[in-house]
Formats: sequence, C-alpha cells, structure tokens
Amino acid sequence: MVPAIAFPRNEPAPDDGRDLALRWSGRVSLTRRILAVNIIALLLLAGGFFYLDSYRSRTVDNSVVQATREARLIAEALAASPQSYHPALLSRLARDTGARIRVLGPNGMALDSRALGVSNFQLQDPDREGIDQRVARLLDGGIDTIVGAARPPLYRDRSDPADWPEVRTAQTGHVAATVWRAPDRTPVITAAAPMPGGAIVLTAVNARTITRIVRTERLRLSVVLLVVTIISVLLSLFLARTIVRPLRRLARAAVRVRLGRAREVVVPRLPSRRDELGMLARALSDMSLALRARIDATEAFAADVTHEMKNPLASLRSAVDGLGRISDPDLQRQLLAIVQDDVHRLDRLITDISDASRLDAQLSRAKFEPVDIGAIIAGLLAQREARGVERGVRFHFDRAADTPLLTIGEGARLERVFENLLDNALSFSPDDAQVTIVATADADEMVVQVEDEGPGVPEEAREAIFRRFQSIRPQGEAFGRHSGLGLAIARTIVEGHGGSIAVEPRDGGLGGARFVVRLPTADPAP
Repeated sequence: MVPAIAFPRNEPAPDDGRDLALRWSGRVSLTRRILAVNIIALLLLAGGFFYLDSYRSRTVDNSVVQATREARLIAEALAASPQSYHPALLSRLARDTGARIRVLGPNGMALDSRALGVSNFQLQDPDREGIDQRVARLLDGGIDTIVGAARPPLYRDRSDPADWPEVRTAQTGHVAATVWRAPDRTPVITAAAPMPGGAIVLTAVNARTITRIVRTERLRLSVVLLVVTIISVLLSLFLARTIVRPLRRLARAAVRVRLGRAREVVVPRLPSRRDELGMLARALSDMSLALRARIDATEAFAADVTHEMKNPLASLRSAVDGLGRISDPDLQRQLLAIVQDDVHRLDRLITDISDASRLDAQLSRAKFEPVDIGAIIAGLLAQREARGVERGVRFHFDRAADTPLLTIGEGARLERVFENLLDNALSFSPDDAQVTIVATADADEMVVQVEDEGPGVPEEAREAIFRRFQSIRPQGEAFGRHSGLGLAIARTIVEGHGGSIAVEPRDGGLGGARFVVRLPTADPAP
C-alpha cells in the first residue's frame, strides 16, 4: 500500500551541513512544535511562582529587622519606666505590635503578655484547617523543594530561657532574632534584647500575614496561568489546524502527483486564503495543471508521431515488397524512386520531430542576448535570392533601414521562426506572386508581418494550423513534402521569447494570409 504522504526517512539526507541546526526540529511534527513554543512562554510566566518565593524571603528578612528593632525599643521603654508601670506598658506594647512579649529575669519568667490577658499570639492547628489550606501548604513545600529554600526549625515553646538561641545571644549584650516554622508552615519570628540588671525582653510574632499575601498572590497567578494556558493551547490548536491541515492536504496531493496520478489529483487551491499557504496552494495547483497539460501534450505528440510515420513506412514497405516480385526495369526504377522519396520524407519528419521535442528544453537553457530581427530577415532573403526563388515568387521587405529591430533572444531560434514563415508563404503563393514582409517597432513591442497572395487560412483553422502535425497544404503539392511541424515550432520559439504569433486575413479584402509575430523590444546597447 502506497503511503499517503512522504516520510522524512524516504528523503536523502543533505550532506552540506547547512540545516544541521534545524535537523532536530524536523523530527517533531509542526503541531507539537507550535504547542511547545507556546508552552515555553507559559513556563516563563510560571516563573512568577519563584519570584513570589523571593518576595517572601525578602519580606521575612524585613520582618526580622523590624522584630529586632521592636525588641530593642521595648527593652529601652521598660528600662526607662518605673517597674510598677511594666505590666500595663507591656500589655499595651503587646497589643500595638501584635507580639507576645515576655520579660525574663535572672531567676526566670518575670512578666508575660499572655498572662496579662493579651492573647494575640495564637498558632493554628493544621489538622483543623480546610482542604484549601492543606493544598496551599503542599504547594509551599513543593516550591521550597524546587528552589532549595532553607527550612526553618519547627517552633515550640520553651520553659528554660537557655533553650532560646536569641536569649543566649542577648545575654552577651546583643540583640538577636530567629525565624521558626509554625505547624501550619507560617513563619514565627522571635527576638531578644538585653535590659539593665540582666533581664531580657523576648518577643514572638506569628507572621501569618506574609504567608497569606504570598498564597493569595500565588492563587491569583495560578488562575491567570490556568486561563492563559487554556487560551494558549486553544490558539495553538487553532494555529496548527489552519497551518498543518492544509499542508497535509497539499503534501498528499503532491505525493499522488509524484506517483503518476496527475489526472486523478485535484490539488486544493484554498481560494479563501490570502496568506502564504494560499499562495502555495495555488502555485501547486497551477503546477499540477501544467504538468497534466504537459503529460497530455506528450502523449498526444507520441500518438501523432506514430500516426505520421506509419504512412511513409507503409509506402516504403509496399515498394520494397514490389521490388522483390517485379523484374521490369522501368517499374523497378519507379519503385526505387518511391523508396528514395519515402526515405527523404522519413528523414525530414524525424528531423522536425527531434527539433520539436527538444525545443522547450533547449529554450530553457539558451543564453539570450540582443538580436536584430531586421538583420536576420534580410539575411534570409539574401540567401534565397542567391540560390534563386522557384516559380518566380518575389520577396519584398519593408522596414526603416536606419532603425535596428532589437529583441532579447537566441538568434538561431528566431531565424528558424522566420525561415518557417517564409517557407510557408512560398509554398502557398501562386506563380509570379509577391511575399511582403513588414517590420515595425515602438518602445515596447516590435511587429513583423509576413503576407502572401495564396488562398488564405479559413477562420475555423487559424488556431489549428499551429498545432503539431496540422497542415493545410496547397493544391498540387506532392504529399509528404512538409511534416506539419513548422508553424508549431515557430509558435513554441516565439512564446519562449515572450512573444506571440497569429494568422489574420489581409486588409482590403485581398486574398492570402498574414502571419503576425510580436516580440518585446530590447533597449539598444549604449
């Protein structure tokens, strides 16, 4: 079973190294590449999650600085106030800062804001929270693991002041703070500052606001990322659909054309598309139609060649068979003349067929240069006059002698055009008639007219005579003197030079035919 499309493994690998940079992408379908490009952009957007972790770290650091500053200020405020005011001042400061404040004396706990009735430091029990908080904690843990964030130690209350690391630092006369982790993964910041007399102020704050802000922004970013992902995937699929599906249809059609099914294939033209894919579709469709026309023309040409060669071959075979059975010298001479005439006819036919079949390829490789059409026609007429014109036919060339008739082309091929036209006019002209060649030119186009005084061309046959092996011969001409390819060769050459050729009736109701050749004019060389 023939595959519907061509596979990369069936194509020869290039060895020039120019596409090595994209060879890896050629192994991935276009749909997946479009999705991958858009997903990479989404991953960059997802980097906002890690930016939030950086934001959280900076916020915690600022909270640590603030906690140490507040602990020092509380210690200074307590040291500056009478001891009898300490409970009331401690309660007020605890309410204002939202922290649990404890004063640790040399012999143990002296004051505690919680014991004074200020219960603003409460740790949440994670087992009593909803599913949304559990998912948030799992997301926190996953991001911390990915970014390699340091995991603070678990917070627990200590009865012995020596168990607090910041208290041990404060005993040396310095302010210190420590970040802990609550059971619900919110940060707890403790800070200690020394007081005169050996007492130490210890504050503890559950910075749940930091976690709440980060989780809220992360939720918003997740919603945005989800919506953008859905839209991006849908747009990617839409883009892939509008690009990949037409390309697959074109590829399948191209493969069927390659497999020799050009007549069966209808290459989609995508008329509604005005983009590059529409241009590609229409170009491929035109190419397939041209290929189909070329195949039909080749087959028709082969059939015509077969038909045209059968007649001289049949005549030749009949004459050769007669030579073996006839002993009369006069009849043998007649049969030998027929054989010679058929051989010349076959040689002429094969020569014209060879020229016609190779003409397109030769024109595509020809090197075009400025050619003077007037000089070509004048040279052809001079040659004919030098060897004599049969039946008293006269040639008259009408042109401006001082104006070159320049076109861009191949001189030998253009000479063949006008030689065929002159031969055609000569063969149809009666005795003592005149063939007139008129050449004019303007800035864009030159026109060459070849007129004869023959019977003319019927209107219904004016297009058919330019087809291969189509010929309307004059009365009295021996059969087989012309192959019927002269005018077809002339049209192929003229159209290969960007021109046109047609046949028209003569002006004024005069008999005969007028062949008109139009070619683009070339600028004269400086």
